Amino acid sequence: MIIKNRLERTNFEKVKAGLAPAFTLQTWMNILAVILGAFLFSIGVNLFMIPGNLGDGGVSGLAIIILYAFDISPAISTLVLNGLLLIVGFRFLSRRGMYYTIFAVIMMSVFLGITESWFVQTNEVMLNVIFGGLFLGLGNGLVIRIGATTAGSAILGRIAHKYLDVKIANAVLIFDLMVITLGLTVLTIEQVLLTVVAMYINVKVMDFMIEGMNPKKAITIISKNPEMLGKLINSEIGWGVTMMNGKGFYSREENDILYVVINKSKLTRLKRLIQKYDEEAFVVVNDVNSVLGSSFV
Repeated sequence: MIIKNRLERTNFEKVKAGLAPAFTLQTWMNILAVILGAFLFSIGVNLFMIPGNLGDGGVSGLAIIILYAFDISPAISTLVLNGLLLIVGFRFLSRRGMYYTIFAVIMMSVFLGITESWFVQTNEVMLNVIFGGLFLGLGNGLVIRIGATTAGSAILGRIAHKYLDVKIANAVLIFDLMVITLGLTVLTIEQVLLTVVAMYINVKVMDFMIEGMNPKKAITIISKNPEMLGKLINSEIGWGVTMMNGKGFYSREENDILYVVINKSKLTRLKRLIQKYDEEAFVVVNDVNSVLGSSFV
């Protein structure tokens, strides 16, 4: 801890003295992700949701309701409403995340204004539903993935995730459904139901962007010959393996358990290797949301 604090202090002093860049490559990549996410989000709202006479969830949904009812531009209403939510969110989210979120809110309002006159002419409302949900999910997912939000229900979703241990996508869906229900004041039941479908697509795409882009799988292997399998995984697949101590609950027999986090592309090869040398091995494959560090062979 002392070493870490010294390093952080040294880095800060270097930045302050102008010896180190204040913006790293990762910072610039995050900024680009926010800009792209805000643009895709605006495309979803202005080119598909509004032309299809559909609603939305969160602040953008409230902005669309205000548009339908009072003809006020979503670029203005989203900026005002999100500003109020940012005041609340500043108390609950990290300062780094809030900086990115403020930037995302500004970019989203800017792009909503720029794309306000854009439209895609379609004669099939389901195209608006599908592509509207797709672009909203891509935009939200890109921004949330780097630790920011597009404010609105997304910021409430991060608060719920932090304190209630609820998946961000599920929390956002709940808040969005509340706003969609309010949309019954300006939309027909059919339009609201179509909006729900679009929001479902939005959540699934966002969930994939946040948690499903990591091409990793975690494999737990219980074998009678773990030593041999571990060496084969090292030599034939070239991947690191962790060996853990285990004990059968019923038999009380102690046995080593292999644990591997591997690229999805090598999963089939690993399964074949296990089946070839130990057909009775018990194998469990789990999805991995995030991986930090390196593989050790």
